[in-house]
Amino acid sequence: MYNSRITKSSIAALLLTIGLVGCGSDDVKTVSDFDAVDTTSPVDDWQLVWSDEFAGNRIDPNKWNIEVNCRGGGNQEQQCYTDNPENAFVSDGTLKIVALPADEDAELPYTSARLNSRHKGDFKYGRIEVRAKMPRGQGTWPAAWMMPTDEVYGGWPKSGEIDIVEAVNLGTLTEEGEQETRVYGTLHYGRDAPNNSSSGKAYTLPNGANPADGFHTYAIEWQEGEIRWYVDGYLYQTQTQSLPRRNSRGELIGLRHRGWFAEFFNQASGDLEVVYGPQPFDQRFHLLLNLAVGGNWPENVNELGIDADAFANGQTFEIDYVRVYECASNPNTGRGCETIRAGYKDEETLVQGEAPIPSPPSDGVARNLTIFDGTPNPNWPAWDCCGGSTPDIVDDEEAGPAYRFTVGEQPTVNGFISRSEFITDPSGSASPFDASPILENGVVKFDIKVLSQPMGDSTWLFKIESNSGSTEVELPISASEEGLAPGTGEWQTVTYSLQSLADAGLDVSGIDVIMIFPAWDTGNGAEYLVTNVSIEAPTGASPELVLFAGGENPDWPMWDCCGGSTPNVVEDEERGPVAEFVVGSSPTVMGFKPADGSGIQFDASAILVDGVVQFDMKVVDPPSNPDSFWLFKIESDGAATEVEVELASGNAGNPPTVGEWETYTFSLQTLSDQGLDVSAIDVVMIFPAWGTGEGAVYRVDEARIYDPSAGVSGLTIFADNVVAGWSLWDCCAGSEPQVVEVEEPYGFVAQFEIPGWPETVLGFLADEDVSFDASSLVGNGAISFDMRIVQQPTDGETDWLFKVESTGAATDVELPLSAGNFGIEPVTGEWARYHFSLQDLSAAGLDLSDINVIMVFPAWGSGQGTIYQIDNVKIDNF
Repeated sequence: MYNSRITKSSIAALLLTIGLVGCGSDDVKTVSDFDAVDTTSPVDDWQLVWSDEFAGNRIDPNKWNIEVNCRGGGNQEQQCYTDNPENAFVSDGTLKIVALPADEDAELPYTSARLNSRHKGDFKYGRIEVRAKMPRGQGTWPAAWMMPTDEVYGGWPKSGEIDIVEAVNLGTLTEEGEQETRVYGTLHYGRDAPNNSSSGKAYTLPNGANPADGFHTYAIEWQEGEIRWYVDGYLYQTQTQSLPRRNSRGELIGLRHRGWFAEFFNQASGDLEVVYGPQPFDQRFHLLLNLAVGGNWPENVNELGIDADAFANGQTFEIDYVRVYECASNPNTGRGCETIRAGYKDEETLVQGEAPIPSPPSDGVARNLTIFDGTPNPNWPAWDCCGGSTPDIVDDEEAGPAYRFTVGEQPTVNGFISRSEFITDPSGSASPFDASPILENGVVKFDIKVLSQPMGDSTWLFKIESNSGSTEVELPISASEEGLAPGTGEWQTVTYSLQSLADAGLDVSGIDVIMIFPAWDTGNGAEYLVTNVSIEAPTGASPELVLFAGGENPDWPMWDCCGGSTPNVVEDEERGPVAEFVVGSSPTVMGFKPADGSGIQFDASAILVDGVVQFDMKVVDPPSNPDSFWLFKIESDGAATEVEVELASGNAGNPPTVGEWETYTFSLQTLSDQGLDVSAIDVVMIFPAWGTGEGAVYRVDEARIYDPSAGVSGLTIFADNVVAGWSLWDCCAGSEPQVVEVEEPYGFVAQFEIPGWPETVLGFLADEDVSFDASSLVGNGAISFDMRIVQQPTDGETDWLFKVESTGAATDVELPLSAGNFGIEPVTGEWARYHFSLQDLSAAGLDLSDINVIMVFPAWGSGQGTIYQIDNVKIDNF
């Protein structure tokens, strides 16, 4: 049973891999003679710790529990499990599990048996072998499998399931008209059903053998982070935990291998977390043996349904033995006893799991990087990897300053690098570039002119690396968007999209090398110029998703989840074409959603900081239920993350008013803080609360996800002087605030005084017919200023207030001044910075589109004798 097996330590002695990062090289070939390894002798460190050879005349109650239930296994199976000896018994050295027709008045049409070893045989890691002969016929579903004993991570499948072997409908015909002979090994894990995950593989016995015709040995080897499946000693499947990829800051940005995963609540933080480790397969599991009849899987494949004739005289799942081995080398991890073969993690054997791929983290700020445009970037020096030359700047009559690179007899690659060991300019520092915010539309580009081609045949290449070579992509220059190899004596532009490089495996969050060179060891004699090297997105480019604006977006159609209606485009007397949704008697949610299976998602990570989800809505008819309330919900990546909030929170806390169009705005940053992955948005919903919406008719227009501040500047009201159109202002006492000079760094500031009665408020007032529209800055904007008290009021310290109004005081918000500085009260003689979020001011009722007064003042009636100064007053993004 141990034939064709070699140990991992044998392979480790054979395989040595040499890699070069940053320099081209010949292909490194590994020649391994696996025939030289003795594959016939067993691994000595597997020690038998539990077994049942079924040598007696009864099922051993010290090893097995016999289940009794008619629950259908959670799969709509058609058997009741019983403890009747007809359904499970030991004879002639084997265990027989027999599925039989039930009595006519039985709860389900068949009876069978299921045995488990919970609390009688519980194991963490090891080799588990089951030698068995399978039943045959349409509707048969035998299985030897394992379930978690303690359910540490939650109910199924969060704590995992290991299927050692299962088969369905053996001996029947497949869709292709061939005899069914497949067996399966599978893992179940992940999120709560129905969002659970599984991964596995089928195996077919050699020479067309059918598992129902004789005994075969089915096994797994289970160690920390890895599980392998075997049939008759042949390793046919390997699964492992996911292997995260991290950027230069140690943050998750992807997976080197997509395997299994776990999701559970962090006991320290209380947060629901995805974990890329050995979990959930790092706890005790117990064994199960059963024969199911029918169910969701067997009844829907092969010849469909259940063949009653096949069960007329019973079908038997016969088990010769069950053996559990422990790895004596390291029982705590199960490592050191691996029974493996060459290629046990090759493309045919290593199974990809269903772990969610983490989105690259980003501050959301889209930046461009200029590496060289005639002026050297000290953080990105020009570089000869291995040839010993020093790239220099020459003046080209067409392009101006350009870097000249040469290749001599010594093989090398040339380019630009931002790694500390290659930076010699004292003003430079290693600065890997995070291009993830411009992934969608950004490019790497440069201009090149070849002065002399290599002496022999060569291919011009472009190579880019990130995170000290942890990821890299190498492409011919002819594979660029322009599609041309460099000619001689002519400038040409070369462009690669960031998306194509990411698709080829590059982690764009930490780009630190760009190379342009003739293929390794073929470049002797080459001389070439390079300039205008950059990583950039088109000027003003900002991702935007229009869900509805005068018409439907065919990629994001209007959607009724569950009510059966078809939302329509109707003509609104005020707006023209708008989206209309009608809620009937069936509970539902509605909104905008790409078609199932389309794969369409919107990546808003590049506008995370300032972006918003915004739409106009009018309730035509309210829900008939007076207790109903309106909700906004947004999901991403197949509901992997979601946020649901009251709709009113997007409009200063005001619920919808029947018959009126109103604008609702939700900050992407706030949604992200609440748990939304903004990189894969795939549903936007607006609806009355579930089950309360019957009778509601509502319309939506101008629905989009975008950065309203793109191309929009804020307003500096005072910096050394007051901006045109605004003035320093005393409401009621007749004083004239002054601009005075103070110490650096403030220079000229606004000074306000309240000498006596009458009482007053002071601040900054817009001229008649002047106001500032800050609505486009709502995502991440604020009103901010610096202030210090020069002299407290005569009667002593008092409460200080901040107030902002729209024209004619139509809307206003008044807050304690300390609310803009983390609750800290102003201190006499000390400057402090105050910051009031536009989102918070909007939620408190301010009309951001019409700001025309900003006031800072001591509480009314308590300010006589005070003097204070204000500087750097801005309404802008921060």
